[in-house]
Amino acid sequence: AEKILIAVGGWPVIPDFPGRAHVISSNEALDLPERPKRVVIVGGGYIAVEFAGIFNALGSEVTLVIRAGQVLRGFDQDVRATLAEELEKSGINIRRDCLIRSVEKVNGAYSVMFDQGDELVADCVMYATGRAPNSAGIGLAEAGVKLHAKGAVEVDAWNRSSVTNIFAVGDVTDRVNLTPVAINEGRVFAETFFNKNPMTLDYTGIASAVFSQPPVCVVGLSEEEARKQCDVRLFISRFRAMKHTLSGRNEYSMMKLVVDKATDRVLGCHMVGEDAPEIIQGLAVALKCGATKAQFDATVGIHPTVAEEFVTMRD
Repeated sequence: AEKILIAVGGWPVIPDFPGRAHVISSNEALDLPERPKRVVIVGGGYIAVEFAGIFNALGSEVTLVIRAGQVLRGFDQDVRATLAEELEKSGINIRRDCLIRSVEKVNGAYSVMFDQGDELVADCVMYATGRAPNSAGIGLAEAGVKLHAKGAVEVDAWNRSSVTNIFAVGDVTDRVNLTPVAINEGRVFAETFFNKNPMTLDYTGIASAVFSQPPVCVVGLSEEEARKQCDVRLFISRFRAMKHTLSGRNEYSMMKLVVDKATDRVLGCHMVGEDAPEIIQGLAVALKCGATKAQFDATVGIHPTVAEEFVTMRD
């Protein structure tokens, strides 16, 4: 072929350990014949917290096992702490700094042994410990395509691999592993090579959502990332929506703005709470345009909404 485009995505990775044959990944979790009453989910990333919320909402007893001290590694610390608090309030048990030693099938259920020496019995054990490029077995290395250690196809800004007529987009490149990013990589590839409209994708300021319960959405830099670049001002609001206030539900949202102290430019918007992805999508446009905190302050809010908090936060 004149051009070959590799777009095979990623695949769940489950480590090798005693009892590996008894556990499932997110693939099998979508095709269970019945709801397990007791579920152990291993992992603290997107997929783990999303499925923890799904099973919990369906009425299963959920234990989330993470080897770190907090969920969602790489996210802003306030986001991580807020989501963990809300997950635990909903009834999800989070076991921190914990590893599974083995899984054994016992009387139709599964005995999960932890590295601390204790045991938990569950009806389903799901591993959500990461994904890897799904590049094996299709002849890439044999064709001379350069791969990273995890099997990702190495590409340039034009999605071109080390072989001139072989290109790759999406999770197989292990750049920004999000569906809309893969779609846009495909779009710019088509525009460049088939519509005489050369373009590359700008990877800065890409918003990302975690559809946990409550959902998380962020765009821009975390506090930790921003502090490495400049002096920052922080604005944080913990807010209970009017409908939850009236109903008495103990459910809060957290919003956070990270601002460059010298330029007043908003570097990051973070939210944990209902409708976070819908709200942050609009703010992603503002950040792309280089909006300042003063411009946020000059914007009149829509009342009563949770989103209003983003334009009413003051020192």
